[in-house]
Amino acid sequence: MIDPELLIRFPQLSKLDAAAAQRLAEHARPIAAPAGTILARPGEALPHFVLLTKGIVKVRGLSEGGREIVLYRVAAGETCVLSSAALLGHLSLGAELVAETDIAGFALPDSVFQELMATAPAFRQLVFATFGARLHEIVALLEDVAFRRIDTRLAAYLLAQGSARPLSVTHQEIAAELGTAREVVSRQLKEFERRAWVKLTRGQIEIADRDALSQLGAAD
Repeated sequence: MIDPELLIRFPQLSKLDAAAAQRLAEHARPIAAPAGTILARPGEALPHFVLLTKGIVKVRGLSEGGREIVLYRVAAGETCVLSSAALLGHLSLGAELVAETDIAGFALPDSVFQELMATAPAFRQLVFATFGARLHEIVALLEDVAFRRIDTRLAAYLLAQGSARPLSVTHQEIAAELGTAREVVSRQLKEFERRAWVKLTRGQIEIADRDALSQLGAAD
């Protein structure tokens, strides 16, 4: 019998035929990890497919020089497109997977994943359901990095956090979200502070002029 938590988070699994449901129930292994755990690194071959039932996994790209960029996040009830693509193509992973919060889920061996992809339409539909949306997110991110100025992207990022309270975030964390260097973020925040748009304290950023940031963030 398929674990009830799996059926809650992935209702598509209720459409599996009896044989496929039995294979999933027999081989899906419970997993868990605390926040901050590196779940997989670039270049690794993935041994299993994960169905996340709790928490958030951050998917980030890393350069040889140590720069990073957050590509997207996977929440409970979602699948990781890059992991699925790596398994389907028998390729190594092209990104790093990090538990952003405490996570839990079920790991399905690669061999069973391949079998269900080939024989179970409901499982195949679950895997491919998010491909289009995720690819759109990645393309939009690449367009932002390539074509939008860092000041407009930083302004939009600050406003998107949606809180009137000071933001508790480091310059390095912002740099990873925007796909740039920490020094670039620090320099731009200093410029925002000079213009009285933000107030900077150690580990915190307070928005002082939301209107000014909104005008800049909406610029092309």
